[in-house]
Amino acid sequence: MKAFTTENIRNMAVIGHGDAGKTQLVSSLLYVAGAPRWGKVDEGTTVTDYEEDSIARKVSLNNNFAHLEYKDTKVNFIDTPGYAAFVSHARPALRVADCALVVVDGVHGIEVQTEKTWQYANEFMLPRFMVVNKIDKEHADFGHALETATSSFARSIVPFTLPLGAEGDFKGVVDVVHQKAYEFDANGKAKEIPMPESGRDVFDRTRERLIEIVAESDDALMEKYFESGTLDEEDIYPNLAKAIASSKLCPVYAVSATTLVGLQILLDHIVEFAPNPATHEAEYGFADNDMAGDRITRKYSADEPFSAYVFRTIADPFAGRINVMKVVSGKVSSDATVQNTSRDTAERVGALHVISGKTLDKVPEASTGDIIAVVKLKDTQTGDTLSEKAHPIVYPPVEYPEAAIAFAIEPKSRADEDKISVALHKILEEDPSLHFDRDAQTKEFILSGSGQLHIETVVKKLADRYHVEVALHPPKVPYKETITASAEVQGRHKKQSGGRGQFGDCKVIFEPLERGAGFEWVDKIFGGSVPQNFRPAIEKGIIEAAANGSVAGYPLVDFRVTLIDGSYHSVDSDEHSFRAAGRKAFRAAMEKARPTLLEPIMDVEVFTPQEVSGDIMGDLNSRRGRVAGMEMRGKQQVIKAKVPLSEMLDYQSKLNSVTQARGSYHMQFSHYDPLPGNLSQKVVDEAVAAGRVRPHEDDE
Repeated sequence: MKAFTTENIRNMAVIGHGDAGKTQLVSSLLYVAGAPRWGKVDEGTTVTDYEEDSIARKVSLNNNFAHLEYKDTKVNFIDTPGYAAFVSHARPALRVADCALVVVDGVHGIEVQTEKTWQYANEFMLPRFMVVNKIDKEHADFGHALETATSSFARSIVPFTLPLGAEGDFKGVVDVVHQKAYEFDANGKAKEIPMPESGRDVFDRTRERLIEIVAESDDALMEKYFESGTLDEEDIYPNLAKAIASSKLCPVYAVSATTLVGLQILLDHIVEFAPNPATHEAEYGFADNDMAGDRITRKYSADEPFSAYVFRTIADPFAGRINVMKVVSGKVSSDATVQNTSRDTAERVGALHVISGKTLDKVPEASTGDIIAVVKLKDTQTGDTLSEKAHPIVYPPVEYPEAAIAFAIEPKSRADEDKISVALHKILEEDPSLHFDRDAQTKEFILSGSGQLHIETVVKKLADRYHVEVALHPPKVPYKETITASAEVQGRHKKQSGGRGQFGDCKVIFEPLERGAGFEWVDKIFGGSVPQNFRPAIEKGIIEAAANGSVAGYPLVDFRVTLIDGSYHSVDSDEHSFRAAGRKAFRAAMEKARPTLLEPIMDVEVFTPQEVSGDIMGDLNSRRGRVAGMEMRGKQQVIKAKVPLSEMLDYQSKLNSVTQARGSYHMQFSHYDPLPGNLSQKVVDEAVAAGRVRPHEDDE
């Protein structure tokens, strides 16, 4: 494929709710632009959904890529997922796109994930095109879809095409900009027809609204509009692209991705009006990975030093690691050596490729603003910056939403256990919204993601691609234990069975401490009742015993032990004997100090539509939560509460149900509180059943 200049590149992130037809739209646009084959979602033949799991589920699981050449312009499409479990992948796509292509279902109008991805686009201040798809379907209503968009989004949304016919009779569109009408053949080719007289009033109102918005985008045009009540054609057309690029205008198109009606006009307008990378303001970064100090800027210009931002990593079973990046400034050629400024390492680029689905085509160089793929870079990951070593810059990486659901993941066999770490590492390279770590207390491997479907696709990928079988179950709650009363006890270890014996004796006081205080050791022996070199062994024995608790096998915390007396034998005493004495003192204390269970309490923030905030608070209360306050952020209500972790393990599904998936939440650890008695017994019973509570081994 030939190289394209910055002015002839369009980068479009295709966003919207699941099942709106994004993947089919991209495939159909490729076909209308001249692709030899028309890929279809129902047949599993689209360019951007090529993985087996995507084809089987008919769901996009991550960002995928396609490009076309049309009227000497290269259009790069980033096809993003629309289902709630995967929608966060739209963020890095919007980070590098120059325009969002918002796909709306013509039957349902604006839906939940359309709102969410629109908000993502707002964060990146991205211009937008809107496509109302499926106009050929039963009950499709272009006017209703337009109405829901206008009421949902505070932006000037104006149709650039109006549908001719509806449902099964949708055969053509009226181009409001060029004031022409078209019908389309079976291959999506447009044929101009006379402007229809029916619906002329709708066309006139739409045209008038378009002129108003163009006038509002420029002070001089506004003055001219007030004087004459309209604008000349030479004032309208050149200023449309400017109004779109400045986000003062969002054009809307009526199309059907399955019958190809309206797509050629959409392509024409993408080339004519969609912003190219050079219309962006300069990107900012920092001199090094500390992200501190003064900001550095890079313009989208070939005259600037080379820099690129890596926004997607693909673990291909044949090609290896594929890094997909946007060239922000300068240009890069094959076999160049560049600096990974995020990791301070040199990288040899090797061959450059343009990527379409799973196909890589070599190109000799890439210009400012283009999206390219590079294989087998040794250190580069998603979120990294590449630049010239002499002109370093680090672009801030995209932030992903916090994981909403966590599962303990357990290999089914020893062979699976050996392979799981490497396999998951490769999957995490592809999907930074996943998190994988090991809970230090429960010793479980925890896999966290944005929803149950998200985790299920990872499990399937582990099995299909890496031949690793795993089981999922809810993670254990890291309970702890503490004491609620003081106790003075003696720990005495004596063993005599011929030859040298064992003897250790200590007298200690156990006292409860405030939450979060941990463990405190105090030595108050005066004199030599226990020699100095044996006293640390008593402390060590108590710490060892406390690690396994006494109620349900959880660590005992927040207590002080004061050593006040003891005795020793000049021959039989040693460190082992006094460690055993410490363990016995711990067991004796637990019979008197009234041990109890502690549960982790989380600081929770729930983001929800205001109309269901009452239901959310009621549900949090039913989860033993304590609501601390509410505030408005934008259009959403934020509810702050403290809730036990054990009550939040299934919260995501409940929140989705109450808010129709429009709500989100995040939580972080706050503190430990005593677990109510009725729930403590249940935890103890589970610990006994799991074998975590056993009779103490005899230290004799």
